[in-house]
Order: sequence, then structure tokens, then C-alpha cells
Amino acid sequence: MKNRYEEIRPSGELDIASYESRCIDVIKEHVGDGQVLLALSGGVDSAVCAALLAKALPGRLHCIFVDHGCMRKNEPDEVEEAFAGFDLNLIRVDAEDRFLALLKGVTDPERKRKIIGEEFIRVFEEEAGKLSGIDFLAQGTIYPDVLESGVDGSAVVKSHHNVGGLPENINFKDLVEPLRGLYKPEVRQLGRHLGLPATLTERQPFPGPGLAVRCLGEVNKAKLDILRDADAIFRAEIEASPDDTRPDQYFAVLTDTRSVGVMEGMRTYGYTIALRAIKTDDFMAGEYVPLPHELLSRVSQRITGEVAGVSRVVYDITSKPPATVEWE
Repeated sequence: MKNRYEEIRPSGELDIASYESRCIDVIKEHVGDGQVLLALSGGVDSAVCAALLAKALPGRLHCIFVDHGCMRKNEPDEVEEAFAGFDLNLIRVDAEDRFLALLKGVTDPERKRKIIGEEFIRVFEEEAGKLSGIDFLAQGTIYPDVLESGVDGSAVVKSHHNVGGLPENINFKDLVEPLRGLYKPEVRQLGRHLGLPATLTERQPFPGPGLAVRCLGEVNKAKLDILRDADAIFRAEIEASPDDTRPDQYFAVLTDTRSVGVMEGMRTYGYTIALRAIKTDDFMAGEYVPLPHELLSRVSQRITGEVAGVSRVVYDITSKPPATVEWE
């Protein structure tokens, strides 16, 4: 049986303005006079979900944005600024110290992921507990999540935590999933239609644990700050390059390897930054992008010249498979 938000999707070509209007009508009928709570991650799906709900339910949407300290450079501020003109209650939680304390000494990638995922839930629950009169929980579920989870009779590709209904121990009347009938390109299109900036609607896929799994070995603030600066330089240079060289995903990785270098005639012993850029249709497989040497040289010169603590830059030329997109 299809979800009410899947049913409003037309069988033919999708008209975003018409879809938005129908979806807002369904949201209003579903929620009535209720209040809605959303975990706003800063990713495309949750951001578009927030913008749509704010338009449908002005003043009755509460968004909890948890900054776990592992986000990209200026990202928390960008998310907050993007929603400044929307009629919603945005609760920004600065939990960097709390997360980094738990990650101290942890080097195993899976442990990092579990620590961050579990602590995110704890922080969200604590902040949600400070609110009263919340009737509904919203999620940025999109149609590929449903298909991959096998909910509509399709084969299970991978289970998604946001598909399958409300957990038994959560005290909400129902789920609100206004994007459940849309594919990712349509979600981006709807976000643009709703007035969200390109910094959100065109955002690349980003792992839930954030830079913690792009910072190899132990995670700490000093290493994350190095990675943030290097990653920002790489992304800026890519985005300033011609569109025909633009990869589908591109980012920097702070390896756990340090090497000898020379800076202003003095010996250094800094980290090695790895650059990753891939082309892909579905992120299930992908090819590395042979970026122009002029671009790579410029990025390397900028990172080693502008980011203290880095003495070497390398480029990852491994496709998926055998590698994965992320290093951890």
C-alpha cells in the first residue's frame, strides 16, 4: 500500500509547482493543527523537507540542527543563514566538545560511525524533550530510499533507517514524509523552487559522521581544522573550473601519514592530504576523474602554502570498485 505522499506523484511528467501545491494540501490535511519536529542535517533531503514544511505549516515546524563538530568549513553557519527567511523554529546545538570527547583515541572507522550515530540520537532526544506539544515527526525520506528498502514489493537493496514507519518507543502520532514520492534530482528542483540557495540544493553527498570518516586515524579538532581548510580549497578550485571538468563528488581526505617537507628553508613533518574526485551515475560505481594537471598543481600549491600542518598532497586515481568513494 502506497504512502499518502507517494500517491500524489503523477504517473507522467512532474510539474514542480503543481506538485508543491498538492503536497502542501496533503500536509495540511495530515497534520491539521499539530506541531512537527524535524532533524535538520544540512543535507539536501532534510533541507528541502524543512523548506516545504515551513511553507505548509508556518510557525509550527521545529528543526533541531546538531553540529557534531565534523562538518565542512562554514557549513553550520551556511545552514542557519539559509533558513533565516523561513517561518520555522531552528534549534542549533553546538555539540562539538561532546562528540570529540567520545571520539578521543578511536581509530576504527566503524566505531567512529557508531559513536557519532548513537550520540546524535541522544542529543536529538535531549533537545526534543525540551519541547512540548509536538505531534508529528518529519523525515526527508525520498523514493529511492523506499525502493532500496523493498517496501513496495521491490527487492531489498539496502535497508534505510528512515523507511518502515515509527519506532515503537517514539511518542508521535505519525510520520510526515513530504518528499517520499520524489527522486533526488526532483528534490533538488523543488528546493530551488522553494528558494533555497545552491549551497544546499546542489550539495554533494556527505556521510552522516561527516569529516570524522575523512580524517583517518584518531579524530581531534586540530586535525579536523586542517582537513576543513584543505577541503575548502579543493572544492573552491573545482567549482571555479569549467563545468565539463566538474566531478559528481570531490573532497579532501586527511591521511594518517606524515612526511618530511621543507618550508622557507626549514624542515617540516606534516600530514599528507589525499584528493578524491569521481564521476558516477548512481554512486554504486564510479570512475576517478582525470583532473587537469594545472588544476591539481594549483590546488597542491594552495594547500601546502595556506594550510599549516600539511607537507604533501596526493591524488587518488582509484575507481569504484575496487575502492569505495569514501576512504573509511
